[in-house]
Amino acid sequence: MSYFSIDDNIPRLLRDCARANPDHVYCRSAGEPLTYAALDERVNRLADALSASGVGPGARVAVMLAHHVDHALAFFALAKLGAVNVPINVHLKGTGLEHIIRHSGAEFGIFEDEYGEALRPVVQPIAGFRMFWRGRRPEWAPDAPALAQLMRQGRPVEPGFAAADGDLRAILYTSGTTGPAKGVEMTDRMFRAAALGSIWIGNIAPGSTLHFWDPIYHVFGSEVLVLALMRPVTLAFVPRFSASHFWDEVEAHGATHLHFVGGVLQLLLKQPASPRDRGHTVKVAWGGGAPEEVWRAFEDRFGIPVMEGYGMTETSSFSIINTAGRHGSIGTAVDYFDVEIADDAGRPLAPGQVGEIRVRQKEPNLVTRGYFRNPEKTAEALRDGWLYTGDLGRCDEDGFFYFLGRKKDSLRRRGENVSAWEVENVVNGHPLVEESALIGVVNEFSDEDLKLFVKLKPGAGAFDPGEFVRWCSARMARFQVPRFIAVVEAFSKTPTQRIQKHLLSASIGDCWDAEQSRTPARLEGSAG
Repeated sequence: MSYFSIDDNIPRLLRDCARANPDHVYCRSAGEPLTYAALDERVNRLADALSASGVGPGARVAVMLAHHVDHALAFFALAKLGAVNVPINVHLKGTGLEHIIRHSGAEFGIFEDEYGEALRPVVQPIAGFRMFWRGRRPEWAPDAPALAQLMRQGRPVEPGFAAADGDLRAILYTSGTTGPAKGVEMTDRMFRAAALGSIWIGNIAPGSTLHFWDPIYHVFGSEVLVLALMRPVTLAFVPRFSASHFWDEVEAHGATHLHFVGGVLQLLLKQPASPRDRGHTVKVAWGGGAPEEVWRAFEDRFGIPVMEGYGMTETSSFSIINTAGRHGSIGTAVDYFDVEIADDAGRPLAPGQVGEIRVRQKEPNLVTRGYFRNPEKTAEALRDGWLYTGDLGRCDEDGFFYFLGRKKDSLRRRGENVSAWEVENVVNGHPLVEESALIGVVNEFSDEDLKLFVKLKPGAGAFDPGEFVRWCSARMARFQVPRFIAVVEAFSKTPTQRIQKHLLSASIGDCWDAEQSRTPARLEGSAG
């Protein structure tokens, strides 16, 4: 059975929705509804204006926008033009931000005014770089048109680009493990597959209302935009996830579904008990990253079934989903993927054995064709028809998979991938730091957090962890800033001088904690 057609594509989905069901409310934001027909018209106006400004098929466009309807309009307008979207995490700054814009070769940028200061040193020196700004145009970009102006100027005509199923829609950068972020090439079909996976795992039926906080610069946000064209549902736009406002937002919109990653469920469990713990409209929480104890506690308290899954951008988001409710398992392979556990030699392992999770597509264009301008990393990940995830797991006799951690030196914090290499590279530039090592630890909420070990330079002066964290905050994204800081005299290393991270203490009680502002005693001897 085939689940995808070469005749389908995202621009066609939007056109068909506008023609067949024009009055259906695609989304609501700040109480304002936007129908399929109105969405299509506004997308066409923006696409027409962008086209007149030089954006065309194959053009790479960096998009750094907050979470609002205009971001959705930009996503669909670029698809209709055949341009390649380069989404940027809005928390990035410095070298991480510069790497994406420079490496992608972006020729255009659609930016939010509040990120202007972070963007200025990166994009201002690039000759010929064209920008469009939402909100107030920065003084240093006097000739850049405003997004609102473009939408007023554009004609409501369908772009002439003939979209196709296999088109490259985006280069989505995900944190690397031993180097800079890698650009995952995502086809049109991959976005539709990501949406279908969410529909299946979330049991999302026509008429559902999705609490939509998910950042569109992530695959788990952009897939929801497409999902709402594949099923007549309504997206309830909220600016960001807020545990304290969540139930108010659910009540205001009549939300039926919650999409979770990382610590979302834990944050809701931390809220004071309330009659609304059971007096709500939410039917399903779907996503990934729910430890078994959190999963059970969430279902017991709120009466909402948790649908856990597993995937990555490279495999169209979900490749494994758990719709059976088996606690602790990430589920079984999605119908259009083969999933196996393999050893280091690439041999499949028997049930119960621990190895690397690998994924193979049953239909074309469902696994990324590679990492943009990075043949070495592409060759490492794609071997003999399989995508090697770098994650460890096992599979039981019934075909249920269990996630056991990351084989790669990559961490995850509240739904964000964190490259240890990137963080350490920044930290090692601190005037007092000689070496550093970042690991993932389990915090008091059973969620993964970041612990940084630093070795100071000989003769370094007084080291203030709070001041150090503020230094980090000015140079890296918020989700990259370590919470726990431990100072060590030396690191245990391999003969090739690689730090043996497996010997580093995963305790959160022997170090300085940014949440508690605790100052520890200096750790003596080798870290371990």
